[in-house]
Amino acid sequence: MKKSLMLMVIVTAVLCQGFAIQSPEITIVGKSMPVEADSGSTVTVIIGDDLFRFDESDSIVIIKMGNRGLEITESPEGKKKFDIEKYDPSETEELEDYRNETDEDWHGYNYEEREYRDRRGSNFRGHWAGFEVGFNNYMHTRSVSLPSNISYMDLDASNSNCFNFNFSQVNIGFSRFAGLVSGIGLNYNTYRFEYDNSIGIGTEGTVAEVIPDFSFPVKKSKFNVLYLNVPVLLEFQIPAGYSNRLSIAAGVIGGLRLKSWTKVLYENDEKFRSEGDYNLNMLRGGVTGRIGFSNMTIFGTYFLTPWFEDLKGPDGHNLEPFEIGLAFTFND
Repeated sequence: MKKSLMLMVIVTAVLCQGFAIQSPEITIVGKSMPVEADSGSTVTVIIGDDLFRFDESDSIVIIKMGNRGLEITESPEGKKKFDIEKYDPSETEELEDYRNETDEDWHGYNYEEREYRDRRGSNFRGHWAGFEVGFNNYMHTRSVSLPSNISYMDLDASNSNCFNFNFSQVNIGFSRFAGLVSGIGLNYNTYRFEYDNSIGIGTEGTVAEVIPDFSFPVKKSKFNVLYLNVPVLLEFQIPAGYSNRLSIAAGVIGGLRLKSWTKVLYENDEKFRSEGDYNLNMLRGGVTGRIGFSNMTIFGTYFLTPWFEDLKGPDGHNLEPFEIGLAFTFND
C-alpha cells in the first residue's frame, strides 16, 4: 500500500516539474542564509500576478491571487490577525463595462450549446485553486500521544499552522456536477514546540533534541517546512440555490519538499535560524477530503508515507503529519 502511494507521489512530482517547465512565469525568489543568530530570509513565490510570501521573522504570511488576498500577521505574544484584502477594484468595473458594450452577445447566448457543454462536462469547475488556513500536527503509530523519550517533539497545537496557496487548477469533467480535479499548490507548515527546545541531527544520525543557549529566555521555537503539492481529487457537486453548490471531494495528494528550517526567538527578540533537511524524505503522499458550500471549504489531509527517512526520525521514530482547516477557493 505504502509503495503504491510512494509511486503515486513520484508521478505527481514529475507532473509538478512538467507544469513548472511549461510555465515560464513561475519564479521562486529566495536566498540561503548561514546558521547564525539574528539571521533569516524572506521567501517569495510569484506566479504571474499571484504571490505567496512569508517574511524573515515567520510572523507574516501574504497570499495574493488575482484581485483577492489574505494577510496573516502574528504578534510577539503569538496572537494571529487575519485580513482579507481586495486589490484593483477597477478590474471589476472594466469587466462590467465590457459586458454592457457587448450586450447583444450576452442576450444572444446559445443555451443549446451550453447544455451540450454541460453534458460533456466542459463546464465543470472543481474547488482547489485558492488559499487555505488551518492547523497541523502529527501522530505516532496513529496516536497523537508521543513516546516519552521524544517529548521534545510535543507541539503547541493552537499555534502550529498551515498556510496553503493553490495557484493552478486542472478540471476534467464527467458532467457539469462531477469530475476530476488536479493542480499545483504550495504547502507551508509551521510546528510550534511546546517546550523551550529545538531539534537537530544528533551524533547517531537521528533527529535529536537541541537545547538553545539560555542567555535569554526563549519566547518561541518552531520547525517549518515548505512543500509543493499536487492532488488528484474526485469531486461531486450538489446544486443548492440559484448559483451555489455543495461540493464533496476526496483523493490523494503528493508533496515535494522545497525547504525546511528551525527558528528560535528569544525574549530580547534575538533570533537563531538553521536550515537543513532534518532527515525528512524528499517526497510524501497522503489522502485528503474536502466538503464545502460555494467557495468556502473545510479540508483535512493525512500523510501516510514516512515523514522521516527510515530509522532517522526523532530517536529513530517516525511521525505522521496531518492538517485540517478552511479553504477559500476561486473556481469561477
